[in-house]
Amino acid sequence: MLMTFIAVYLLVSIGIGLYAARRVHNTADYAVAGRNLPLYVVVATTFATWFGSELVLGVSAEFVKEGLGGVVEDPFGAGFCLILVGLFFAYKLYKKNLITIGDYYRLRYGKTVEVLCSIIIIFSYLGWVAAQVAALGLVFNMLTDGAMSVTSGMILGTLIVMIYTLFGGMWSVAMTDLVQMVVICGGLIVIAWFAADLAGGSDKVIGYAVTEGKMQFLPQNADGKTWLFFFAAAITMMLGSIPQQDVFQRVMSSKNEKVACLGPIIGGALYIAFAFIPMFVVTAAVLIMPEASEALMGDDPQKILPRLVMEHMPLAVQIAFFGALLSAIMSTASATMLAPSTAFVENILRNIKPGMSDAATLKAMRLAVVGFTVCVLVYAITMQDSSIYEMVSGAYQVPLVGAFVPLVFGLYWKRATTQGALAAVVLGIGTWLIFWAVPGWADAFPQQLAGLIGALIGMVFGSLLPQWMANTQGQVKHYQGSQLD
Repeated sequence: MLMTFIAVYLLVSIGIGLYAARRVHNTADYAVAGRNLPLYVVVATTFATWFGSELVLGVSAEFVKEGLGGVVEDPFGAGFCLILVGLFFAYKLYKKNLITIGDYYRLRYGKTVEVLCSIIIIFSYLGWVAAQVAALGLVFNMLTDGAMSVTSGMILGTLIVMIYTLFGGMWSVAMTDLVQMVVICGGLIVIAWFAADLAGGSDKVIGYAVTEGKMQFLPQNADGKTWLFFFAAAITMMLGSIPQQDVFQRVMSSKNEKVACLGPIIGGALYIAFAFIPMFVVTAAVLIMPEASEALMGDDPQKILPRLVMEHMPLAVQIAFFGALLSAIMSTASATMLAPSTAFVENILRNIKPGMSDAATLKAMRLAVVGFTVCVLVYAITMQDSSIYEMVSGAYQVPLVGAFVPLVFGLYWKRATTQGALAAVVLGIGTWLIFWAVPGWADAFPQQLAGLIGALIGMVFGSLLPQWMANTQGQVKHYQGSQLD
């Protein structure tokens, strides 16, 4: 019975996506929904895109192990990323009427920086999308009680998401996200209600979390090194997620500047608020089934929440949970398949093959969705032993050290130059790689923070030094000329 309801829901999702695909007539429709989305749709698609498997399964598992301090990257860093986008980036970028974030780098710094930053952004999506694919495999494996392997579940789930993303682009993603947001919110509220009842009341669950120190957010009695790593974790997704194509697409899909700014702010606030529900439910699970939870803590804590639902809740709640979980995964997966595919075509392929027609570009974007999906599926199958939370948080270090500084300085510092942007990319990525490769360095100092500092140094000195040298040479020539006179 459960599988029947889930199958129907998946078919409905595909149907909605294919119905929305009728609005796609050109690349602008496919990539940014013709810049026509109203506020409620932008909020829904922003929230649903962020609310993925890492929040329902990964964050809840990390919370039950480490408490609030262990999930500073996500949901807190991720949620505040959206709020920062709405406050400081959306208005400036929306006015430029672009298709991808890579287009901004081209306009501000030229084609070389455009290609470099686009490659960085595209590469960063591997971990995020792979986490959703891994979660799809886990869900289908649990739904079939092991009859379907995790790998087979990955393949099936990926095909379902790819179908409506392939044909409908941003229109399909936005319309399915709207439905999926309703399912996510409704399903999680129902599950939390039942979990609280089974645990003896919400006050008991919250009291247990407080007693066990799970609600402690800031490090206590910590040294400077601990605070340094805490700060680095906080900014990884908070800043590293800003120069991302999926965020940019939601800004550019808005029907006006006001919607472009308000959508991410509201979506980010909702994201942080609803993130507490999976944490609450998994804490209740520890009280409801202590022995099973303890065993899963050593094996795979990501399975605690699904196990609670499958073994202790009625069918209707199981349907609500897996509907919410699949909605969370599919909404994120569809967005993160579309974003790098459009960026690849717009900012890399069109530089290789200039003069492509709009029809040819649209076809290439659809082919890129298929190609990227295959790559992600292979990567996800290869990385099955990695946790969902680790795959997602690790993905954002690359744009943080490589693409964030050129974006911010390009928007807010008039003296930023192409040389500065190139130096920021090279020093940022180079420093990050050195700290990653040299044994012990990443344990002594956060590699993503080292990379960010390297990018800042590269931008400032790369921009000012050539200007200073040019001014100095000009003064010397002027002086020499005056002496000759």
